[in-house]
Amino acid sequence: MIIFLNSTEQFLDGFWAALSGGMTKRAGLARALALDPAILFLDEPSSGLDPMTARRLDDLILDLREGFQVTIVLVSHDLPSLFGVCDDGVFLDGETHTAIAHGAPKALRDDCQNPTVRAFMHRERAPADAAGPTAEAGISK
Repeated sequence: MIIFLNSTEQFLDGFWAALSGGMTKRAGLARALALDPAILFLDEPSSGLDPMTARRLDDLILDLREGFQVTIVLVSHDLPSLFGVCDDGVFLDGETHTAIAHGAPKALRDDCQNPTVRAFMHRERAPADAAGPTAEAGISK
């Protein structure tokens, strides 16, 4: 069915404004995948979503990774998403802007000796002399 509208622009403005946060995130993923990328960059994809919607988005990201055979680079502070989606991770130090740890998120949580990374992964207070990581960039292959 084709619908002709007198004011398509006005319709689309109202349409996008009516979408929920989760729908907006999924629409953004669809737009990005339309270009058939080899690597998909996602910056805080679960930001602003409730935990259940964030989990569904994580599941969608995993399905897209497998279905489209795309590498996903995910920048996030959301620990459940990092553990659920990422195979590999890099921690960036907020003060020096350099990588301070690298590895699988679960391994970093359990075995990393860097006090800032350990505090981040366990949701503890950062050591007094550290600015803390700005984010973990996770890689999902």
